[in-house]
Amino acid sequence: MMLRSGIPVLRLGTLTFAVLSLLLGAGGPGWPQSAPPALGLQEQGPQAAPAPSTAPSSPAREENPGLINEMGKLFDKLPSILPPIKSPSETMNDLSRLAKPSTMVSGRVACPASSNGAPDCKLAADKLCQSKGYTEGKSLNADSAEKCSAKVLIPGRQRKPDDCRTDTFVTSALCQN
Repeated sequence: MMLRSGIPVLRLGTLTFAVLSLLLGAGGPGWPQSAPPALGLQEQGPQAAPAPSTAPSSPAREENPGLINEMGKLFDKLPSILPPIKSPSETMNDLSRLAKPSTMVSGRVACPASSNGAPDCKLAADKLCQSKGYTEGKSLNADSAEKCSAKVLIPGRQRKPDDCRTDTFVTSALCQN
């Protein structure tokens, strides 16, 4: 291929375009195919026209087993499986009926120890909400502090495990009527 003036490259491009146009562009009617030769004896004379059949011209959709057919059946059944789609205003109305009105309050109430020794802050949140005029609550924020006896302050005294304890407090809660 010569690149001297660029003309051979243009000729190659033109030739490639022409070949592809002939191969792909010939979408018109094709040559009729002849009937395959019959082996054995051949009948002489006119052939009888086929008898008109009583079957419908377009047969009903046949069951065709396979993945695509099964997926089609699934999509046909899909509207009956799914719940109807609600408008945004209906969805907001449903959510507002479910949600209880609530208010956030702050204070400081100690969490009592439960039977296993862990702090029970649900009771403390309820106490905090009841002190503000509500019936129940959920703790939003908690704080903990170490509380020690005065013995810890004595100089030279060894600290013992039962000298200090950790107290937990609810400082804010979400209260509901």
